[in-house]
Amino acid sequence: MPKPIKPGTDNQRPGKYQEVGPRGGKVPGGHNATISAGERLPPTSKPKNGWEKV
Repeated sequence: MPKPIKPGTDNQRPGKYQEVGPRGGKVPGGHNATISAGERLPPTSKPKNGWEKV
């Protein structure tokens, strides 16, 4: 399983991302985000969480 991508990271592939825990597990009530080219990943609901491409 790849490491979660940190919030605020730019130059990621455009598309849909879902919030995951620090070790890549599902987060109950986690957020989803859709980014376009050149956008940064948004903040997560809790510190140490990250993003995973769906």
